Amino acid sequence: MDLLDSLTAKGLRRELPTREEALAVLASSDDELLDVVAAAGRVRRQWFGRRVKLNYLVNLKSGLCPEDCSYCSQRLGSKAEILKYTWLKPDEAAAAAKAGVAGGAKRVCLVASGRGPTDRDVQRVADTVDAIKAENEGVEICACLGLLSDGQAERLREAGVHAYNHNLNTSEGTYADICSTHDFTDRVETVHQAQEAGLSACSGLIAGMGESDADLVDVVFALRELNPDSVPVNFLIPFEGTPLAKEWNLTPQRCLRILAMVRFVCPDVEVRLAGGREVHLRSMQPLALHLVNSIFLGDYLTSEGQAGQADLDMIADAGFTVEGAEEATLPAEREAAVTVRRRGAGTDLPPNA
Repeated sequence: MDLLDSLTAKGLRRELPTREEALAVLASSDDELLDVVAAAGRVRRQWFGRRVKLNYLVNLKSGLCPEDCSYCSQRLGSKAEILKYTWLKPDEAAAAAKAGVAGGAKRVCLVASGRGPTDRDVQRVADTVDAIKAENEGVEICACLGLLSDGQAERLREAGVHAYNHNLNTSEGTYADICSTHDFTDRVETVHQAQEAGLSACSGLIAGMGESDADLVDVVFALRELNPDSVPVNFLIPFEGTPLAKEWNLTPQRCLRILAMVRFVCPDVEVRLAGGREVHLRSMQPLALHLVNSIFLGDYLTSEGQAGQADLDMIADAGFTVEGAEEATLPAEREAAVTVRRRGAGTDLPPNA
């Protein structure tokens, strides 16, 4: 079909599709689904070959969050039955990270619930990074700690953090429908702070919260404008005890169309299949590997993923390979830009430092 030919050609040239083209991907029929996946797969292979990057999440602090994000089991007033605990000690976090790295993870994502870190929290994370890198020197560290205050991004970079995750989650026009304790611009500002400090920006979305096709296109275009290096795509897990507990409106086919649209809009970006993939893609997870080049290994924040060995088997059975520690994730031009940002922010550390 002409649409897919146009989208593929643009993706191979790193060109942005039109909003109409992106909307057409989401509106395509199930009969066209394999054609859509094949077209987006060509773009994925152009920039990332058949490599799959593995990421491992360590939840440093769970629950007890003062924010009211409707999708989150850790939100203020949540009745979801989850583990709640304060900060892990650095050696505890390092032991958890070691298990992920042993399974093939190239990046460890350190996550803490809350509106944002205090300066003491930033020091806790710095101590944790030291403990992790003492045993896994080359591992990438991504921090996800909420809204940042002045100077905190710089301190994280100096501590050896490589990337900072802060998702936009949904479109600016519907953000107030899912959260009232902060707004869309707060999230955009934190991503900018991370980039200005020389951190690699990681920012993505959550699909399945009742949003329209236009909302999905809006948030992905907003992400493209922010120009993060990685874009996690989460699919809502409707936890009992949260306002979105009844939002079961995703199908495997819908998820694949969303991932394809993200790949066309962000052709040379690390697109990561994140929370909810096992729940919503189910037996069609291997098809998603033709669209994304990065997944989480093991469990998520407050939900279990499939067994790590099952992920490794799935990758091999689908004809993909796990990305090695010495392989650059991003295309050369984008990888070089990350290095330039870090050096411009006052460090000569290598990209994975």
